[in-house]
Amino acid sequence: MTDALGWRRKFGVIAPSTNTIVEPDFYRMAVPGVTAHFSRIHIRDQSMDGDAGFERLLEQIRAEIGAACERVLTCEPEAMVMGMSAETFWGGVEGNRAFVKQIHDLTGLPVTTGAEACERALNLYGARRIAVVTPYQPVADENVRQFFTELGFDVVAVKGLRCPTAVSIAHVDERTLREALVELDAPDVDALVQCGTNLSMVGLADEAERWLGKPVLAINAATWWMALRSQGIDDRVHGAGSLLRDH
Repeated sequence: MTDALGWRRKFGVIAPSTNTIVEPDFYRMAVPGVTAHFSRIHIRDQSMDGDAGFERLLEQIRAEIGAACERVLTCEPEAMVMGMSAETFWGGVEGNRAFVKQIHDLTGLPVTTGAEACERALNLYGARRIAVVTPYQPVADENVRQFFTELGFDVVAVKGLRCPTAVSIAHVDERTLREALVELDAPDVDALVQCGTNLSMVGLADEAERWLGKPVLAINAATWWMALRSQGIDDRVHGAGSLLRDH
């Protein structure tokens, strides 16, 4: 029988237990008949202090992601959406492909990742020179740079905010993000990209596109856009950037 609320699609979403932004972001971008059902990866050590701390965080994700997928499958979703982004950039293009294959092999379902969503969106806009803001430590920023560079994008700059813990990413305020966008912007930058699903930037990105006059991709908006469009759902969403509003 058809689900009473998710009568068009049910998405299974995987997110770290420390993430307080991606779930409400997906709710704010909701469209009728589409529901998102979260399964949390237990993060026991949330420290991201330095490259070693960030690597330990990813080790926890890798150890528990299979169980998280298994749990969310019990609600019988039609597609999987990754509510985390660092792991989807790790290892560049091949790393992303291996990650998608892993989740597909675990679930048997189509998979949306933030990394691939950003790639599709940038190609849609015809953007080649980009600048990126992240909450990450340098080791993760290098993986983001590698991913985009291998796809043929010219990464002009990456600004990592170096948040000390996984939870503290959600504490970054709008002023800090606005200043980061202004710092990264330049006449030869075609688009700005924000990584990190626990960084709150969907609303700001929508506003920033108007005063910068170019695409600003908040990763949660891009991920939700790809998840919807890849399932043939064309509803437009306002207040979350031009990607969901116009494409």
